Amino acid sequence: MTRRPLILLEGSRYNGPLYLQAALQLGLHPIVLSADPAQYGYLGAEGIEAIRVDTADLAALIRECSGLQATYDIAGITSVGDSFYATVGKLCRHFDLPGPNPKSIEQCCDKFKQRQLLEEAGVPIPAYRLVADATEVERAAEEIGLPVIIKPAVGSGSRGVRLCGNVNELAEHTAYLFGGKHAEVSSPRILVEGYAEGPYYSADIMGNEVIAISGGEFGPPPHFVWSEFSYPAALTDVEQERIADISKSCLQALGLGWGPTGIEFRWTQRGPVVIEVNPRLGGGTGPQLVQQAYGIDLVTEHIKLVVGEEWNLRRMHSQTAAVRFLIPDRDGTLDRIGGESRAAAVPGVAEVRLYVEPETPIVRKGDPRDCLGYVIAASPSRAQTEAILQRAVDLIDWSITPFPTPGEYQQPAAR
Repeated sequence: MTRRPLILLEGSRYNGPLYLQAALQLGLHPIVLSADPAQYGYLGAEGIEAIRVDTADLAALIRECSGLQATYDIAGITSVGDSFYATVGKLCRHFDLPGPNPKSIEQCCDKFKQRQLLEEAGVPIPAYRLVADATEVERAAEEIGLPVIIKPAVGSGSRGVRLCGNVNELAEHTAYLFGGKHAEVSSPRILVEGYAEGPYYSADIMGNEVIAISGGEFGPPPHFVWSEFSYPAALTDVEQERIADISKSCLQALGLGWGPTGIEFRWTQRGPVVIEVNPRLGGGTGPQLVQQAYGIDLVTEHIKLVVGEEWNLRRMHSQTAAVRFLIPDRDGTLDRIGGESRAAAVPGVAEVRLYVEPETPIVRKGDPRDCLGYVIAASPSRAQTEAILQRAVDLIDWSITPFPTPGEYQQPAAR
C-alpha cells in the first residue's frame, strides 16, 4: 500500500528533522516543498523527497499540490514554523484538509496587529508604537521612556530585535533597520516597545490546552540570544494558573486554538506581561524538552491533528528537563570544536548537538542563529539536572581565532 504523503512547506535546522522523523514513524511519506531545498542538509541525509517551488507564490503551490494529488492521497499539509503557516491554512482550505485559520495566523504574525488585538482584549502587554522613520522612532521612545525594544513588525527568531538604553543605541539600530542592512525587513514598519523587565517564561499550547510552561535565560543585552531553558518553570501553582489564564485570553483575542501556539512572557512588577504570541511550536529545542519532561511528543501530536487523527496530550511522567546553548563570545574562525561524545556519555544527558564544524567563520548576528549547538539533560530534580548540564557542557570545548586586522597576528582564544 502506498504511503500517504505529508506535505511540509519549507523546513528548519531546529524542528525540521523532528517533523520528518515523526511523519515516517506514523507511516507517512513526507514531501518538502521549498524555494531552495539545498539549504536543508538533513533532507539528503534522510533521503527525503523535496520539490523546488516558489513557496511565496500561493498559485504555484496549489499547482504543485494538485499535481501530487493526482498521484497520491494527500494526508495533510503543514509547516515547521510560522513564516508559512498562513499559506498552509490557505492550502488546507483549498484542498479541504484540516488546518489553521489563515486570517488568524496572518494577524498574529503582524506584530502590530497582534498588539492591537491583545490590547483590545485587555491582555497585559508592553507600551508600543508603530513607526515608519527615524523621527517617529525618537518620538515614540521619548513617549514610552528609555530603555525600549526596537524590532521589525514582521519577523521571527529575535532577528533585528534590540534593547536600546540611550539615544545613541537608538539611532544606531534605527539606521540599521531602515538602512536596508536587515534582510528580514521588507517594508519600513518598525515597532518601538517598552522594555518589560523581569524573569522570562514561555507557554507551550496545543489547541486550547496549556501543555507546559518553561523558564528561560538570555545572554547579555542588547540582544536576546537564548542561553538556557528549563521545564517546568520555577513557578508556584497560582503563578502557573495566572500564565495559563492569560494564555487562553490570547488565543481568544487572536482567533487561535487550532494546533500549536507558543506565548512568551516577562513577569514584571505588574505581573505577567505578554511579549509575543507565536502560532507554532516553541522554537529551538522546546519539543525535545517537553518530551523529556513529560513524555509528550508535541511534533507527533501536531502531525496527528494535521492528518485528522486523534491526538494524545496526556503526561506520561514528570521530571526536570533543561537545555544549555553553546554561544560564542567573539567573531572569528572556529579552529576546533569537540567533546560531544564525552558530553553525551554523561548519565542524564538526553541529547548533544553541534551545528558547526572547524574552519567555519563565526559572525555573530545577535539572535539564535549564533548558537553553535546545545546539550539537553533531564533528571528527577532541578538541581540534579543543572549539575548534569554543567558537567556535560564543561566537556565540550572550542577555539575561535579572531579575524585578523591588517598586519596583526591574533593568538587563538580557547574556551
